[in-house]
This record gives sequence, structure tokens and C-alpha cells, in this order.
Amino acid sequence: MYGSRAGSGVRIRVPAVALALLAAGCGGGDGGGGAEAGESAAPSGLAQPTSSTSPFWVDPDTNAARQLAAYTRAGDSEKAALIRKIAEQPAGEWIAGENPEGRVRGYTQAATRAGRTALLVLYNIPHRDCGQFSRGGAPDDDAYRDWVDQVARGIGERPAAIVLEPDALLHVVDGCTPAEFREARYALLKGAVDRLKRQPGTRVYVDAGNAGWRSPDALDEPLRRAGIAGADGFAVNVSNFQTTRASREFGEHLSAKVGGKHFVIDTSRNGNGPYAEGDPAERWCNPPGRALGERPTADTGGGPVDAYVWAKRPGESDGPCKGGPPAGKWWPEYALSLAGNTR
Repeated sequence: MYGSRAGSGVRIRVPAVALALLAAGCGGGDGGGGAEAGESAAPSGLAQPTSSTSPFWVDPDTNAARQLAAYTRAGDSEKAALIRKIAEQPAGEWIAGENPEGRVRGYTQAATRAGRTALLVLYNIPHRDCGQFSRGGAPDDDAYRDWVDQVARGIGERPAAIVLEPDALLHVVDGCTPAEFREARYALLKGAVDRLKRQPGTRVYVDAGNAGWRSPDALDEPLRRAGIAGADGFAVNVSNFQTTRASREFGEHLSAKVGGKHFVIDTSRNGNGPYAEGDPAERWCNPPGRALGERPTADTGGGPVDAYVWAKRPGESDGPCKGGPPAGKWWPEYALSLAGNTR
């Protein structure tokens, strides 16, 4: 699901969640991130955010960072300045495939050393993406439970914020997931929440779709069955393009229906809102003319919104549509377009 198919004199107060994440952070595949084999090393000069409102870790070795290094070496200052808009922001580390423990440990250790929190997107549910562009996942339920246990061991006591299984819940609700797998999926999501919350520094947000999908009235009972009571909250707009305002309204409505749970909004590519042309079934997939959204921050103006995050890594393809490479692969031209359209 690299593209979600299912939307002055005022003193700024840093929300308690930001302070909690920062305090915790100061302690001692087929994923959507990481560089392609053989690419040159990223520059060492990428700094962590200096603002206390952004608790998340900037990975200095992403595809965007490597692209920035390449443009810098080539003396292309114009393209370097554009890609820097992406490379210097914290984005989700997509965790999928076999043997996640070492990878998760590496990310969380690096984040902790920097006094930051790692943002992880877990994406390995069995029968993932209904056989579409991001098909795959664990081979069976037992393998998935073991996989989640490996992720939890990789996190240990270090701080982490997790977006749990984009599209997994929505594909049950919209009928995309075959009927024989639906009850098991609810159980797997709830089990994942329960296991991950045994780690003392881990916050878990269950994916809950986007404002362009359906009314939040369709999601409160499914979220309860998926373990929202034990989670910190839910995530909206993951890999989608719905505006922050629409996403906030959607999330606030849903929050009121699930006991006031908080939520995070993926603002990575929503700067120009959703694409309104072409086949409605593919408007989510590499739409042209989009822009980067608000930078990641925990200063969201209060209420139930814990943070704006970049769960999706801008510049990585939604799938082989509109001239794009396979899902999750780095697409420099699209990254430049996103950055160039950003005010």
C-alpha cells in the first residue's frame, strides 16, 4: 500500500505527546524505505530537526538523501535544493519481509542515539493489498505473529511510533479481503497491538483510512475489533492526498466514536490536496501536480491530533502507473515534482 486506494503574539504550546516522545528519545524487502543496492553513501551532513516540536528521527541514508548527495556531487544546486526539502524531513521506515528484528533494532538505536523517536510503518499482514501493486505479506497467521514478535524485540525499550498495517482494516471493511480471512485479520491486528504495547516506549496507531474513502461511521466497530482500545490511537491519510483540514475533521469524528482516541495525520504529499481527474480507481496512484504537505511535527494546535507525520516517503512510487516504477521504488522525477510544487 505505497499509495492508499481506499483522501502574531500567540504563544505556541508544545503538546504533551511531543514532550513525552522527546523525553523518551533522550534515553540511552519489500519495504517502502531504504536504498537500492550499489548506490553511493548518503551525505553525513543531514542534521536532526532542531525544533522541539519535531520528535522524529531523520534517517541520513534514505533514497532522498542519496539523491541529494548525487546532485551535490554533480554540482546541480537547483535539484539539490528541491530534494533537500524531502531528505531533511523525518519519514516512516517501512518494515516488511522476513527477519525484521535487526533492521528495527538498527533504526531505533540510531534514533535513540540522536535523542529522537523512530517512526515505523509495519506492512506485512497476510494477503496484503488484495493481490494488487503491493501484494505480499507474511505467508500465514503464525508467521505474522512471529514477525510482530521480532519487531517488538528489535524495538526493545527504545522509543518508537508505529503506524500499523496500512489498508489492512479498510480492505476488510470494503470487502477487498476475502471473507475467509477477515476474522483472522481482526485477531492479528489486535494481537499485534497487544504485543507491541508490551514495549514500554512504543506508541501504536492503527491505520484507519482517509477522508476520501468513506464516512468514519463505517470504521468505529472495525477499529474496536482490531484492538483500538489497547492502542494509542489511529492513523489517517497514510500515503494519500486528502488535505490536513479534511483529515482532521475525519479523524476528530472517528475519535469521538472510539472513546476519544488520538490520531496522527500523514501530511507527506497532501500540499495540493487530492487529484480529481482521470479514473477514480487510480487517482491515488502517482497523481501529477501534487505537493509536499506540512512538515512532521507534534505541534498540531491541540485536540486529539498527536502529530503530523510523513508515513509515506515522498518520491517513492505508488506502483507501476502513470509511468512510475514498481511500488516503493524511488522515482527521482516524481520527487522533484512534489518538491517543486511545494510553496
